[in-house]
Formats: sequence, structure tokens, C-alpha cells
Amino acid sequence: MSSFLQRRLKDEAGKSTPGVDLTGLIDSDDAPQAAARSATPPADAPRPREAAASAAPRRALGQVIPAVQLETGYTVPSKVRTTPKVAQLRKQLRTKLLGFEAEADQWHRGDPEKEKIITGRIQTVLQKMDVRLSQSELAELTEGLLDDLLGFGAIQPLVQDPNCSEIMVNGPDVIFAEFKGKLVETEIVFDDEDHLRFTAKRIVRPLGRDLSRVNPMVDARLPDGSRVHVVSDPSALNGTTITIRKFPAERITVEHLINWKSITRELAQFLEACVVARLNIVVSGGTGSGKTTLLNVLSSYIPEDERIITIEDSAELQLAQRHVVRLETAPPIPGSKTDGRLEIRDLVKGSLRMRPDRLVIGECRSGEALDMLQAMNTGHDGSLTTVHSNSPRDAIARLETLCMMAGMDLPVLTIRQQIAGAIDIIVQVARLKDGSRKVVQVTEIQGMEGENVTMQDLFVYRTPGQTDMGFSHEGGGRLEPTGFRPKSADQFKQYGFNLPARIFQPSKD
Repeated sequence: MSSFLQRRLKDEAGKSTPGVDLTGLIDSDDAPQAAARSATPPADAPRPREAAASAAPRRALGQVIPAVQLETGYTVPSKVRTTPKVAQLRKQLRTKLLGFEAEADQWHRGDPEKEKIITGRIQTVLQKMDVRLSQSELAELTEGLLDDLLGFGAIQPLVQDPNCSEIMVNGPDVIFAEFKGKLVETEIVFDDEDHLRFTAKRIVRPLGRDLSRVNPMVDARLPDGSRVHVVSDPSALNGTTITIRKFPAERITVEHLINWKSITRELAQFLEACVVARLNIVVSGGTGSGKTTLLNVLSSYIPEDERIITIEDSAELQLAQRHVVRLETAPPIPGSKTDGRLEIRDLVKGSLRMRPDRLVIGECRSGEALDMLQAMNTGHDGSLTTVHSNSPRDAIARLETLCMMAGMDLPVLTIRQQIAGAIDIIVQVARLKDGSRKVVQVTEIQGMEGENVTMQDLFVYRTPGQTDMGFSHEGGGRLEPTGFRPKSADQFKQYGFNLPARIFQPSKD
């Protein structure tokens, strides 16, 4: 990689800064090797666009800090840290290479034209500073600055890695990533807290959001739609914390879920019937269990001739339909606590004046739950949302609590009646012990019996030899029908779905 960078830097130096010889920036001890390597580029040397594509995943350049075993027995993996001289230059040049702070906010890593601009500026500034670097130091500095100004700093390799599904930055020195459902600590580190905050601000600034002492916690998204949550001082005691839920490069479809064994084909048929027949569905689950992914798949079943309004904190849903209105919450304008702020509850209320056929709310987490239930109960059937909870029964209790947060001072019985009248199906998703994400329970709301909401399980995930009630948290099981036919079966027929009885019949083995 170093030889390619060196060749590219020499080539661009001749084009963008006439009269500047890159070898003047390289220590004399390293110059003969640099000249020998760059004199005759091999025929198969990657072009800039190809190099960008092949750079993920890539190993960071720098010095390797050996692994360390803690007293607890946990082994901290080896870390690749920027060499001190390069780290100092990287910090100095980050602000010198841009005409203004937000100049490169819309630029991205892998764009040959923008990388050429930054590389040319690096050459010019180093020449003016009369800095001498070895070939490896120059390559390390160039890669680092391209990542900082066009990408996402130290975590750029993880952002590019298609196998990484989540990135968790716990301060500058501790970065975890999720691969195939399993969390591992990576070798990647930021240079310091300033480096980390620079990256965090680059993430939130294009969205018009401010990360500061006034706003120490910010929700944002990457250009590909990946969800980002940032917390900085004084709340983040170990340094700025960044959590990125990566957005898949390819839109996930129901066939993907079936192939991953997250759902069965029979359940997919049932859920399609539920959506088309305009049942109100709540997807319930814990953090990272796949709620939004399933919500996206369920939304794809909505017919093309219906007006869909999606409401989210950070836009993640990828609906293929044409008639979609996407709404996203907005923070207050800088310098104000309330001016310009739009919360999910505001958007839900406003959306009811936009003639929606379907409401899709990314997540109910506060008083908007009451507005959502009222919408479901007043003609906006076929709506979809998610909620954080551990089981369908817990989802009911969670919705009760969220409705109380609306400040309407309603009796609990009234809230339960609203829930029982509005929601038809609760789909429970979970991340199991083996790291897989699956639909583990599908429950139908039957109505009220006295003061309690009555429910009936239609499908439950079970493992061989399981004796306890409820769904299993182990891998290697299957989603089994309970034998109960849903009360909505007649409604399905009105929409052209005549589901075979075998879908709901438990297996005999």
C-alpha cells in the first residue's frame, strides 16, 4: 500500500503543484527505495477508484502496541497507534488543509478527485513547512488525513468493512465492533480525544446538528443511512462515545430473512397478509435485535397505491414504494432550546393532516405512543411501529407507560382499552445467545377481559427439549405454530389471502 501511495503522491505532485518534487519531503535514507519503487509502476497497479474499493477492510498504518492481559483475565488486543511524529502533524494539518470548517463535509473517501485535492494540499503544506518524512511516515500521514477529512477518522476501515454491522467507540482508546452478531474489541484507536471529537463533529455537522456543551448528546446518520448516536463530555466520562448501527449496502428483503432463518416462509406469508389486510402491527424487541430491519421488510408489503408517511428520529427506513413521505425529527436551532425543534410527537400530530393511508413510526419511546394509538383507533389502520421490550406482554406494559408520558392523566384502564382496540399483532424479535437474530414470538391481541388485555400466541420459537414456557433464547430451534388460527383470518380473505390451515398447525414430530 505504501508503494502505491508513494507513486500516487509523486504523480499528483507533478500535476497539482508544478515544480514540487515529492522526494524532497522524504528523508535521504528512504529516497533510493522510494525512487526504485515508483520509477516503474507495475501494469497491475490499482487505479485510485480501484484502490478505494479494495481498501476495506484494511490494516491501519502505524506502530503496533502489544496485547495486554488485565487482572480480570480479559486480554486487550494489540493496538495500531499512529506514530507520535505523524500524530502531531496529523493534528496540525487537519485544520490547515480546509478553506473552512465544513468544506469537505459532503466529500467522501474513495472519490479520486477529492482525494487528489487533499493530497495536493498535503504536499504544498509540507513543502512550506520544510518537513522531512520517511516514505512510511508520509504514507501513514496521507492515509490518516484522507480518513479524517473525507471519511470518519480512525474508524473508517470499520465503516467500509461490509462484514461489520455495528461500531462502538468508548473513548479514543477502546473501540468494539460487531461481526456476525458477536462483539470484539478492535486494534483501532484514535490519536486522542481531540481526534475523536473532530470525527464526531464531522458526522453530525452535515445534518445541521451541533455537538457541544449545550448539546452533548446528538442523534445523526451517515451518508449511507447508518444510525449514529454521539455522547460527549460532561456525560461521557471515558471520552466521547459514538455508536453506529451500520446500514446494509443492499436493501434487506424478506428473502434475506428467510435465507438467514430469521423467519420461516410460512410466517412471511402470514405477515404479508397482516400488512395488506391493514392490521396494526407492533414490532417488539431489545436493542440490536433487528426491529428496524423487520419493520423495513413489513413496510415493503404495503401496496403501491397507498400514501405512506414514515416518522423517525434518524431516517433509516428504505421503502421502495413511490408514494412515500419521509419525516425526521429536528433539533432546535443553535443558540435556542426550543426554536426549530420537532419531536416525533409533533410529526405524528402533523402527519394526520397529510392524508396518510399508512403511518410507519420508527420507534415509540415517549408520549407519541398515545398519539399513535389514537391514530390507529380513528381510521388510520395498517400502521406499523416498534417498541423496546422483552416480550409481547411487556410490550403492552411498555406502551401503557409511554402513554402516561403524554401528560394527559388518563386512567390506566382507558389506556389499556386504547391499546386493545388499536393493536392487532405484536411481533417479538430477539438476538439469541449464538448471535443470530430471529422472530421468536407472534402474538395476537384478542381484546379486553375485565381490566386486562387478552393475548394469544400464534407462533413461538422453541428448541428441542425445551420445557419452560415462552420462547427459547438458545440457537438451533425453530419457530413453531401454536395451533390457534388468528381471529383476523376472515379479514385476510377480504384482501385476497386464503392462508392454508397448515401454516397454523403445530408439527407432529
